[in-house]
Amino acid sequence: QVQLVESGGGLVQPGGSLRLSCAASAFTLDRYAIGWFRQAPGKEREGVSCMSTRDGMTYYSDSVKGRFTISRDNAKNTLDLQMNGLLPEDPGGYYCAARDLLTTIEIMCESVIADYWGQGTQVTVSS
Repeated sequence: QVQLVESGGGLVQPGGSLRLSCAASAFTLDRYAIGWFRQAPGKEREGVSCMSTRDGMTYYSDSVKGRFTISRDNAKNTLDLQMNGLLPEDPGGYYCAARDLLTTIEIMCESVIADYWGQGTQVTVSS
């Protein structure tokens, strides 16, 4: 059964860092476009960062550009999101997702489109 499982969420002070990880099972990430999305209470889910496993191209939303870094570990079949300089507007449920490579990473992130979703991990930013 295809599964994505996120970990690494938690409580952090403003300006702090967290590293999220997403483990894939029953499929290999290198055949998909992959990404991270987040959803704050009362708001729609939005794309944070997406990556093409075909050429390694990455996409970041304007709100996280320069602070977050997406990466992939082929050996572990995991997708990570390093989040630095966390801001009060960054909290929410963070979800990893995978989409077929026919979809561009821009469309995947901007339109919030995926074939597989994880259950999410919660990020809280508070002093």
